[in-house]
Amino acid sequence: MKVLILAGGKGERLRPITNGIPKPMVSMVGTPIIEIIISRLVSYGLKDIILTLGYLGDKIKEYIGDGNKLGANVTYFYENTPLGTAGAVKNAASALSDDFLVVSGDAYFELDFNELIARHYASGDMATIVVKEVEDARGYGLVKLSGDKIVRFVEKPEEKQSGIVNTGIYAFKKEIIDYIPDGFYDFGRDLFPRLIGEMSAFVLDGYWSDIGTLKSYYKTNLKLVEDMQYRLF
Repeated sequence: MKVLILAGGKGERLRPITNGIPKPMVSMVGTPIIEIIISRLVSYGLKDIILTLGYLGDKIKEYIGDGNKLGANVTYFYENTPLGTAGAVKNAASALSDDFLVVSGDAYFELDFNELIARHYASGDMATIVVKEVEDARGYGLVKLSGDKIVRFVEKPEEKQSGIVNTGIYAFKKEIIDYIPDGFYDFGRDLFPRLIGEMSAFVLDGYWSDIGTLKSYYKTNLKLVEDMQYRLF
């Protein structure tokens, strides 16, 4: 199964860390987050990877290359203008001939991809969205569930509330491409509200952070440092 990584983020809320680099190149305990993500995918046998690039994308391509040093086979698609999350997938449609995964290229997560893929195939749904319960759902896609089925999707609620949110990790049937028009199109704002009844949720038990703010970035780095100390001692 191919994996498409959305790697066009600017990381404006992470400045000055992202001054001169795209968000997927920010360092997590000395390693760019994009490398951590690719290495995790490869550990599950997911070696055919597509990177969609935008802002300062050449810096990512220069670092990752063809992916060989990470045990992967990496190809690239560029966005000349921002296309949104779904639009970036549509832009790479020529490389997607079967069911596929989509992963955010600027978040840290601990996920069993074998379990996700098995659950996706078992559901028979068009999409399986990896979700996580959080204390503050503002800034995320808020998901309402009935069992494993997604019955409501609210993009970026304005009021603070706890809830289950979209992590930006998906398993899709290949036919999802037919639902995405050309041009700018977003999963949370545009597509997912149309797919109610055809989406299942995979609740993530492991750690997840979008590292979208300086606070979450440093908190996640501290978590990784503590994990390293635990493994070493």
